Parts: sequence; C-alpha cells; structure tokens
Amino acid sequence: MSSLEKSFLLLPPNWDCNCPKNVGDLIYSFRYRNELPGKILDAAKPGLEWIIEGAGRAKYRFRLAQRNRILPRDDLLTIKMPDSTPEIIAAYALGDEQALLAKVRYNRLIDVFLGIAAYSLQNHLRTTVRGIGQIEIDEIYVGLDKHGRQFVVPVQAKGGSDKHGVVQTQQDIALCAQSFPGLICRPVSAQFMTDDRIAMFELTVVDGSVKVVEERHYQLVNARAITSSDLEQYSRA
Repeated sequence: MSSLEKSFLLLPPNWDCNCPKNVGDLIYSFRYRNELPGKILDAAKPGLEWIIEGAGRAKYRFRLAQRNRILPRDDLLTIKMPDSTPEIIAAYALGDEQALLAKVRYNRLIDVFLGIAAYSLQNHLRTTVRGIGQIEIDEIYVGLDKHGRQFVVPVQAKGGSDKHGVVQTQQDIALCAQSFPGLICRPVSAQFMTDDRIAMFELTVVDGSVKVVEERHYQLVNARAITSSDLEQYSRA
C-alpha cells in the first residue's frame, strides 16, 4: 500500500464522499471519479486544484494545476451518422466504457473525427512509463493521412461518473513519446451524451492544463433517419 493510500485511510469515517470499497481502487477513484476531501480542496489556491500524478512505481504526488472541466458544448451541431455497431455487440457490451469503445471502433469515429485512416492497435493497454509508473490506456490506434504522416492516437472513453483530467492526458502523451517516438501523438477522448450522442475531443496539454484542440458531436442513427435537409446542412458546414 502506498503512503498516499495510507493517508486517505486516516480520514474521519463520516467525511462527505462516495468512498470506494476497494482500497486498491482508492487512488484511481480520486484521480478520475470522486472529488478529494474538503480539507484537501480548501488547501488549494484560488483557481487551482490538486491533481495526483504518478511519480514512479507505486509512487504518487499531489500537484496544483489550473482548474478546468472538459464538458460537451451546448451550441455545437450534432452530426448524424449511420450506426454500424453490430446489434450483438450492443446487446452484450459490459458497461458504458466498453459500449462506447465498441461504437467508436465499429463506426470508425476516429477516422471521421481526425480525418485519417486509423486502426485499433490494442485496447486496455497497461504498461509502465518512465518517471510515472504504471498506466492504462482505454484503446490505442495507429493511423496515417494522405501525406504519409503516421499517427498514434490514445483514446480515453468516459462514461458514468468518470471525468476528463489532465493527468490521464499527460500520461497518454508520455507513453506515446516513449513507445512511439516517430509518430505524431493526437490524444482523443470520447464521452457519452444524451440521445445516443457521442462527444469527441482532440486534446493537448499546455502549461500543465488540458486543452481542447477540436470538438465534434456525433449521433448514431438508422440510415433512414438522415434526411436530405441534414445532408444539405452538412454540405454548408
């Protein structure tokens, strides 16, 4: 058990948080799902928040970073796409994250969103990054464009209570630099919205904060639900 996990176990039993039942899941929970305890949040400077970074094998550290939350925009056009997800996959997907990764993969949303030919290399890639420790990437793609440039695309799938964070994007970029130094890294995050819509974000990190390079919203529908008016609207975009 790391010293960070031990410190959380010293918190009073009545503090206001949905505390994870599995102690091994404690750090992951506070990095990506739950808010930190109030006393820790109050210790941050205005406009900043605490993030938990990997600092080597089973080592972590707190760092102050600019507070930001990546949420789908309300004013963005939703693009309808014919749903190519096999029905048997949709029926048996185990949880939101798996369902989202399957929809992204079978509907070639990485290709459409980034404008490249992309191929899934591996999902749930668990590996070690120097200076950070063990990380996991939901799915990783490799691809190329019409100029012959080659890309590596780490994909985060956000469903349920998971939230976008600078830590995971930093880790994804670090893994790409270590394992794919000759490829252009383009981190992507996908998030379920309402009405079977999927928000796609291309991300980067600037001065320790995660930034959105581009955002698009897609709705997977029956092909007959895409009208001539929809196609005319897309042609003007």
